Amino acid sequence: METRFIFITGGVVSGLGKGLATAALGALLQQRGFKVRLRKLDPYLNVDPGTMSPLQHGECFVTEDGAETDLDLGHYERFLGRSAERSDNITTGRIYSSVISRERRGEYLGHTVQVIPHITDAIKSFILAGIHKEDFVLCEIGGTVGDIESTPFLESIRQLRNDLGRARTAYIHLALLPHMGSTHELKTKPTQHSVKQLLSFGIQPDVLLCRSDLQIPAIQRKKIALFCNVKEQCVISALNVDTIYEVPKSYHLQGLDTEVLKCFSLQDTAKKSPDLSKWETFVFNIKNPAITVNIGIVGKYTSLQDAYKSLIEALVHAGASHKIKVSITWIDAQRTCDDTVASALRKLDGIIVPGGFGERAIAGKMCATTYARVNKVPWLGICLGMQIAVVESARCAGIHNACSSEWQQGGIPVVGLLKEWQKDGVVESRIDNVDLGGTLRLGAYPCVLKKGFKASLAYEKDIISERHRHRYEVNIAYKAHLESVNMFITGISPDGKLPEIIEITDHPWFVGVQYHPEFTSRPFAPHPLFKEFLVAAREQNRLL
Repeated sequence: METRFIFITGGVVSGLGKGLATAALGALLQQRGFKVRLRKLDPYLNVDPGTMSPLQHGECFVTEDGAETDLDLGHYERFLGRSAERSDNITTGRIYSSVISRERRGEYLGHTVQVIPHITDAIKSFILAGIHKEDFVLCEIGGTVGDIESTPFLESIRQLRNDLGRARTAYIHLALLPHMGSTHELKTKPTQHSVKQLLSFGIQPDVLLCRSDLQIPAIQRKKIALFCNVKEQCVISALNVDTIYEVPKSYHLQGLDTEVLKCFSLQDTAKKSPDLSKWETFVFNIKNPAITVNIGIVGKYTSLQDAYKSLIEALVHAGASHKIKVSITWIDAQRTCDDTVASALRKLDGIIVPGGFGERAIAGKMCATTYARVNKVPWLGICLGMQIAVVESARCAGIHNACSSEWQQGGIPVVGLLKEWQKDGVVESRIDNVDLGGTLRLGAYPCVLKKGFKASLAYEKDIISERHRHRYEVNIAYKAHLESVNMFITGISPDGKLPEIIEITDHPWFVGVQYHPEFTSRPFAPHPLFKEFLVAAREQNRLL
């Protein structure tokens, strides 16, 4: 069948969960037997979120093919179980860069370049490109209806209904129904105004997804349908749930997937009901743990937990597989020093030092790493976390001024700036004083594991592939110094030049990785390193 397109917009306020709604609907359609693809259209002018502060934008998610993207693509991958691609996230910055480059090359043949049709045509081309016989492509429009930045995207999806026809397009609008505690009622006016704004762009929603604390009473459902010009059964309650992994079942029970299929007259050709048994089992394991372990995340972006979204979810996935509840203690590495680290970390069953950039908070992460090493607390270092452990161990090995050239000048850089490496047999290089965006080692790279060590035992493989996002590398020239204090390189690039995994062998569980394992964890395929880390944390819990 021809590919159908579903466009998801949001209104009233930001942060309602369009990404989760898109992912959950995609999962439902997938369970109905359809091939599904999810895409995100972001209205900001940045080319990608790679240079944004995580405190502003949350996590920068990296795809298999090396794109720095919005964190919602992480939800897409986790809910659908398929890898996203570079072409699944577009921004205003990329669109305008492309159009301006074409104008500079003279490709518009002297025409005046305008938002309509040139920008909107570029957006439409992105939406329609790279389709691999998918039955449905779901496109989430970032931002809130009424934002000036999203106007070209709304115009583009309006045009696509004319281009493709009603049989191949549907609009879903996610809006808020505030609950007024004083009167114990849901207020429909914000949703009405949001739909009115959407109508001003020429878009009539087919389905309304209404976020609320309570089930929508019949009289208010009828009122919303009347004023928003949608069928009453297409006013869907998007209720709050205990865990995001309950969203697919919740939406199914409210009839979302059924009404969407009716929009395309496909209700008789799809599976009569999606098989959600694996989701139900997963949620049951989350809600019925056998034990709770306390994990400390020592980072510099802890004031916004979305900065570590994939990390949080990876712990949930691994925890559910062992019926372990993971209680996270957020530790601001900027405020952690030698005097306070013991009190902050004493009651933890495991410590994670995640990635980050720059000098700020290095001292706190170093203190936490030293504490974990000395006190035999299970420790997992990710990207920068691994580099900090290498520097700390190098100092123990007698290189007292060991450092990383990223955060200290004048010392001995056991971690330094990588200027040349290979990807798929092709040499890539970077020089100083170039653009920051898109110039890191990005995407999936292979790693050869050393047998008999914890990483090898966890993966049960000789060669793995994991996603990277970093600019600095551990200098393998200091391998002997590290081994003198029982730190071993247990995973390395196929050419033998780039350390990927380190382990301390006289420790219950001390593993650092240069890559980001959290990006590839899935609800039904938890990442093996997180699974084994939690097993070690569980043993630590029993010892306390």
